[in-house]
Amino acid sequence: MRKNIHGRITLTSKGDGYVKLNEDHEKIDASFTKNESVFIDHEHLNCALHGDIVEVEVLGKNKDEKSGEDIFYGKVNEILERAKYAHAGKLEEDHGVFFLIPDDKKTYTDFIVKKEDAIGAEVGDKVIVEITSWEDHKKAPFAKVIKILGKPGDNDAEVLAFALERGFSDEHSADVEAEAEVIHKRGIIDEDKVIDENGIDGRRDFRNITTFTIDPADAKDFDDALSFKKLPNGNYEVGIHIADVSYYLKNEMKMDNEAVFRETSVYLVDRTIPMLPEVLSNDLCSLVEAKDRLVMSAVFELNAKSEVLNAWYGRAIINSNKRFTYDDAQESLENESGLYHEELSILNSLAKNLAKKKIADGALVIESEEVKFKLDEKGVPVDVYIKELKETNKLIEEFMLLANRNVSQFIHDEEIKTNNADISVYRIHDKPDPEKMHALDLFIRSMDEKVRFIDGLIPSSELNKLIEKLKTEGREAEKDLLSMHISRSMQKAIYSTKNVGHYGLAFQYYSHFTSPIRRYPDVMLHRILMRILKKDFPKKEEKAYFDRMCDLASKREKEAADAERGSIKYKQVEYMSYRVGQTFDGIVSGISQWGIYVEEKKSKSEGMIRLKDLGDDFYIYDEKKSRVFGENGGEQWRIGDRIKIKVKDTNMELRQIDYELIKG
Repeated sequence: MRKNIHGRITLTSKGDGYVKLNEDHEKIDASFTKNESVFIDHEHLNCALHGDIVEVEVLGKNKDEKSGEDIFYGKVNEILERAKYAHAGKLEEDHGVFFLIPDDKKTYTDFIVKKEDAIGAEVGDKVIVEITSWEDHKKAPFAKVIKILGKPGDNDAEVLAFALERGFSDEHSADVEAEAEVIHKRGIIDEDKVIDENGIDGRRDFRNITTFTIDPADAKDFDDALSFKKLPNGNYEVGIHIADVSYYLKNEMKMDNEAVFRETSVYLVDRTIPMLPEVLSNDLCSLVEAKDRLVMSAVFELNAKSEVLNAWYGRAIINSNKRFTYDDAQESLENESGLYHEELSILNSLAKNLAKKKIADGALVIESEEVKFKLDEKGVPVDVYIKELKETNKLIEEFMLLANRNVSQFIHDEEIKTNNADISVYRIHDKPDPEKMHALDLFIRSMDEKVRFIDGLIPSSELNKLIEKLKTEGREAEKDLLSMHISRSMQKAIYSTKNVGHYGLAFQYYSHFTSPIRRYPDVMLHRILMRILKKDFPKKEEKAYFDRMCDLASKREKEAADAERGSIKYKQVEYMSYRVGQTFDGIVSGISQWGIYVEEKKSKSEGMIRLKDLGDDFYIYDEKKSRVFGENGGEQWRIGDRIKIKVKDTNMELRQIDYELIKG
C-alpha cells in the first residue's frame, strides 16, 4: 500500500490535513478514485502549514468514524514548497520571550522571535516574520521580523500584509532603483542612436498618425495605445501599440531578476504594488500624452467586417495625441461629437464585429462585477460601488484580444514554417472537468433552470443564453451568482509552452502581449517576438527554461490574486462592521449544514445566517436539493433567493460577517 504522492495540503479547523489526489497521479489502488483525498492527522503534518505543497506517504486505509467509509491516511514526508513566503501577525511577549500570533487562523502554531531578531518591534505591533528554523514539529518554529507594519487595525498595516505574506514587497531594492534611475535619465533611446528616415533606430514611426490611450481615470501607467488611419482602399489601419519594456529591461539586470521574482504588479484594494520601479512604470515606459514613447506594435489592416487582411509586427515609436479616460471616450461616443469622435466610432464598430465573431466561435460571455470602495483619509470604507463596464472598456478589450491572439499565432506559424521548435509563452485555458460541469449543472437546476449537455460539457452557447435570459428578466443577482459558479467550474488559465488553446475565449492560439509594465510573461513574449523577427528562433534546449518561467508566472499570478481578494474581503468585513444592526437586501449565495450564505446586494459582502438565526423551526440541510428547510413550517431557502438581512456581528480577525434573517 505504501506509496508517495504530492499535492497541496488543506488544513481543517481542527488542525488535520487533506491532500487531494489529482489526475497526474497513478492510482494508489483500484478503489482510489480521482479527486479523492489522503487524510493526515495533526501528529503527522511534519511542520506542514495550510496550502503548502507536500510529499505524502500513503500508509493505508481506515474507516472514518463518522461516515463509516474507507479513507486513505498518510504522513507528510517532505515540504516541497511553502504557501507563504512570510507570516503576518501580532507580536506578544511571555516571560521575556517574544512570539508572533499569526493572523491566519489556519496557522496552528505561534512563532518564537528572539529579541535580536525583532528589529525594534514592540509588543502589540503588527509585523511580518520569516521562518528561520523549524526542526521539530512538536515545538514552535523560530522566526525573524522582516518588517514592522504598525498597530493592528491600521489600514496600511492590514492591507499591506496581504501582499507581504506572499512575497510582494512594497519597495524595490536600492540596486534596482539605482538601475531604473540611470535608464530614466538616459531617456527613451541610447544617445548614440539617431533619427533617420526609418524613425529611431529603424523603428516604424507612428508619431504623425492619430494615436490615443483609453484607461481608467485613476490609472498611473499606460501599457497600450491605439492608432487609427483610413486607407485609400476604404479599409482601416489599426495599430495596437504596447510599451516596449523589453528595450529597457535586459536579462542581466538586477531589475530583471526582481521582476522575474515578482512576475506581476499587485492591485490591492487601496494601492498598487508595481512590478517595475515607478520611474519606468509611471513615466519612461508609460505611453503618456504628448511624449515620444517606444513601443512594440501589432498593426492590422481591417475591412468593415473586422477581417484581418494584413498584419505587421515590430518595434515602433509613437506620440499619443490624447489620454482618454473610459468616461471621456464614452461621452464622445454617446454625444456623437468631441475630439476623435469619428475614429472612436469606427473603432467601436470594428470592436463589436470582433466580439460577435468571438461569441459565434464559442467564447463564454461572463461579465463579473468588480467591487470598488471609497475610502476616507484613514482608509476606512465609507461607500462602495460596482465598477461599470462601458462600451469603451469592451472596445479596448477586443483590440487587446486581437493583438494577443494574432501575435501568438504569428510566432507559432513562423516557427513551424521554418521547421523550428514550437517554443513560445502561451496563455492557455483547458476544457472544463466533466465533474465540475456536473456540479455546475446541479447549481443551475437549483435555480430552476436547465441546460443541455454535449459530450459531457455544457456548451458555451447554452451558458451564454442562460446568462442573457437572467439579464433580460431582471435577475441580475442570480446572473452574477451564475457567472461566479461558471468561473469556478472552469479550469484555471495558466502560462505554458504547451499550447492547448484558450477554451473560454475560443481561440486556438493566445498569449499575453499587451501588458508588459505589469506582467512579466508579456515581456518574455516581446523578447520571443523580436527573436522571431530577426530569425533567431528559440532552441529546443531553451524549452526547459521557458517551462520553469511559465510555472513561476502562473504561481505568482495566483499569489497576487490571493492578496487582492484578501484585501477586498477585509474591506468588506470592515465596511459591514460600521453597519451592525442595519438592514440590507441580500441573495442566498450558498447552502451548508451550518446555515445559508448570503451576499449583500451592493457591496457583495458575503456572510452567513446560521441555522439558529433562521427562526423558531427545526431547520434541515438537504444536500441533494441544495436547500435548507424548516421541518415543521416548510419554509425553505435555496441559492438565488432574495431576502432581507440585518448585520448581526462582524469579526475582523476571522474576516467573518454574521447576518440575521428579516422576515415579513
